Amino acid sequence: VQLQASGGGLVQAGGSLRPSCAASGRTFSNYAMGWFRQAPGKEREFVAASSWSGGTPYYTDSVRGRFSFSRDNAKNMVFLQMNSLKPEDTAVHYCATGRVVTALSASVQYTSWGQGTLVTVSS
Repeated sequence: VQLQASGGGLVQAGGSLRPSCAASGRTFSNYAMGWFRQAPGKEREFVAASSWSGGTPYYTDSVRGRFSFSRDNAKNMVFLQMNSLKPEDTAVHYCATGRVVTALSASVQYTSWGQGTLVTVSS
């Protein structure tokens, strides 16, 4: 599966962005999809994800209630609605996918990654 992320940008604290990720190459609906991010000087961290069957998305604590993950299997796309953004959300955000993902927050289980889209939140 090939992934293409877009929709990042520069926004003031409290603002919103909606990055998206387009998938191609395989049957998208059979894959888990996730968003990860990496801030300057920090390790990549999990943000949000859903299993191949959809269901309730899973979020890291720092974004729960502010971010909303969604997927459109018919269009092979996933979205991350980011509201109430904070300066600490500044990072390159990556979408990722994997066929066999038993732990949604475990980056090592994802086999394909997009190139990332930069989200910058100014204070």
